[in-house]
Amino acid sequence: MNKKIDIHTHIMPEQMPNWTQKFGYGEFIHLEHRNCKACMMKGDQLFREVEENCYKEEVRIREMDDTDVTIQVLSTIPVLFNYWAKPADGLETSRFLNDHIAETVSKKPERFIGLGTVPLQDTDFAIKEMERCVKELQLPGLEIGSNINGKNLSSKDFFPFYKAAEQLGCAIFVHPWEMMGEQQMQQYWLPWLVGMPAETSRAICSMIFGGVFENFPNLRVAFAHGGGSFPFTLGRIKHGFEVRPDLVAVDNTVNPEDYAGKFWVDSLVHDKKAMEFLIDVIGDDKICLGSDYPFPLGEHHPGKLIEKMKLDKKTTKKLLYKNAEEWLGTVD
Repeated sequence: MNKKIDIHTHIMPEQMPNWTQKFGYGEFIHLEHRNCKACMMKGDQLFREVEENCYKEEVRIREMDDTDVTIQVLSTIPVLFNYWAKPADGLETSRFLNDHIAETVSKKPERFIGLGTVPLQDTDFAIKEMERCVKELQLPGLEIGSNINGKNLSSKDFFPFYKAAEQLGCAIFVHPWEMMGEQQMQQYWLPWLVGMPAETSRAICSMIFGGVFENFPNLRVAFAHGGGSFPFTLGRIKHGFEVRPDLVAVDNTVNPEDYAGKFWVDSLVHDKKAMEFLIDVIGDDKICLGSDYPFPLGEHHPGKLIEKMKLDKKTTKKLLYKNAEEWLGTVD
């Protein structure tokens, strides 16, 4: 049986403060337990019901055992980023969530690895909390959003954050959130089916064209959902770079194709042919098992797609755990 490290799983605390009441504004998420149901409340409105596997580690471990997952990498649910909050309040909520993840890891360090969250609406606060996550809480990385209040990840405002992450050896996991065009496509779950893949490509292209990978070559970045639509539109992106460099190559003159294989993606593409193409474009050294546990759009038996593909043993091991160890910087 192969080891499995699932780099894309979400968790939240079972008990959370009502920050909307405490801070006196906004629609902060908290959890209310009602009639045997756990309700994520956004302000005073029901946002989503969640199951026990979203907040009880013993339930997670049981389900990990049932699906042969060795280690879960825990990160917060993107709606808890709270980038829209006042910076000091965003720092407080980040610290609470990070302390919870670190505590969960400490209970079962052989089964869990944690990623922190930081208030990127204030770069100084974000760096301060990142340093705490890495040095004090012993978390090897952070999860961040695909944009920060509509600001792309190419913004020079974030360069000090990237520099600090590179120096700390802090891995970065980019997850789509606040999808572009979300308000115009509420029907049919389109923000999740269409918006999320596009949002992830937005993040990758922003980091490429903004010179993030060029300026911080040792920054270890992974993107959710197989890199979204980026791998499958790379030909178009490259062509645009070549025919309209006046619009595309204004901050970085390196061909975007050169960056394929310079960052990691998770394996969550749900389709054998898509996975074969992803291996072709991104490379078998840069794809990590990721399931989006415990949510319904994820892979319900993590790694099943990889295992069914009958790849050679070396490649299978890379995808199931070795690449994750490289990205996290936890290789023995």
